[in-house]
Amino acid sequence: MAQLKAAGARAISLKVDLRDEKACRAMADDAAAQLGRLDILVNNAGMNIRKPPQDLTLEDWREVMDTNLTSAFIASQAAYPHLKRAGRGKIINVGSMMSIFGGGYLAPYAASKGGIVQLTKSLAAAWAKDNIQVNAVLPGWIDTAMTQRARVELTGLNERVLSRTPAGRWGEPADLAGIAVFLCASASDFVTGTAIPVDGGYSVQG
Repeated sequence: MAQLKAAGARAISLKVDLRDEKACRAMADDAAAQLGRLDILVNNAGMNIRKPPQDLTLEDWREVMDTNLTSAFIASQAAYPHLKRAGRGKIINVGSMMSIFGGGYLAPYAASKGGIVQLTKSLAAAWAKDNIQVNAVLPGWIDTAMTQRARVELTGLNERVLSRTPAGRWGEPADLAGIAVFLCASASDFVTGTAIPVDGGYSVQG
């Protein structure tokens, strides 16, 4: 927020439970009202519960799915009328390498992130006629608070990631900036329904 304001942008902050349909609709309405219109939606809510699948409770499953996948659906629904009214729009859904691969301790997370890709394709097909492009970005192993915890919890993770990643390093959050800017810009107006890995080559290893 401070960085946006320092760059001369008008910025607001809205606290919302993204799993709540009414709250998401209010968020989209408030943002459009305060800023004049809605152009771009980035669905980036995410969490994980690391357990083997036999130990997961239904509550665990629903918490991860609602946070990671259902929130993207209802936020996109909430944004849609504003984007349609503007005559154009961009939606970026943030997936994961687990949109492609499975993980023994990641069943609900992988299912939710796989669902993100299929949701992206479906929304792209439905809303292309409204000049709304919907794409997904699939971050690889990015150095964040979540993956730092994973390295503590999963012995040998750091070494496995480095050995499999052709770039030879963990990603940084800034590595996602370029693709996000492209997908938000008019340069990507004929790009929709894609799922683009940003992973230093991790996924090309098969």
